[in-house]
Amino acid sequence: MKLLVVEDEQKTLQAIQQGLEESQFEVDIAYDGMIAKRLALKNNYAAIITDLILPGLNGYELCRQLRAEGLTTPILMLTALGETEDKVSGFDAGADQYLTKPFQFTELLARVRSLTKRGMQVSMTSQTLRYGGVEMNLDTKSVTRDGQPIELTAREFALLEFLMRNQGRVLSKPSIAEHVWDLNFDTGTNVVEVYINYLRKKIDRDFPKKLIHTHFGMGYMFKEE
Repeated sequence: MKLLVVEDEQKTLQAIQQGLEESQFEVDIAYDGMIAKRLALKNNYAAIITDLILPGLNGYELCRQLRAEGLTTPILMLTALGETEDKVSGFDAGADQYLTKPFQFTELLARVRSLTKRGMQVSMTSQTLRYGGVEMNLDTKSVTRDGQPIELTAREFALLEFLMRNQGRVLSKPSIAEHVWDLNFDTGTNVVEVYINYLRKKIDRDFPKKLIHTHFGMGYMFKEE
């Protein structure tokens, strides 16, 4: 499988490239965001690994522009910025996973294998989830509640799908992070809470019956009141 690695620090780039090639991946490299964008749109990659701070086009904008072009290739963002707002910005821009520097190569490799495996899985069936007036079409990626269209980001859609598939069950923050972001849960981050709040504003705020409930100290449950 072919990967694209975008990193302007030469030593880091060489180390990642060598490790991935030794792990039987084919690797293209780019030192700045503009070159990376051209390569990503020209070639078929199993995944893209990109630094955040880049010349030409930073990692956020690279992700955003690739998604705007309709590219669905899984993207792993590497950065020394580990604050929650940085991670949220990366996910909002279209990144699938986020790995904070410094990291062990074995962790990077595990993330890459997870992303490439998921990217190869193609659903061939039409599915619709329905609960509490919410209707989610998994093929068209559309959501309505009581017939009203609700616009969701890709990450909000994935979170709502996980909640709906487990309606009536309390889901812990680590389990949500693992299934929606493929993250080993960091107790110092509140990414899950941030996205639960995003979803509540769209799914619950304008409707009399609330569906997303907090079980303090335990997690969240999707159910009708």
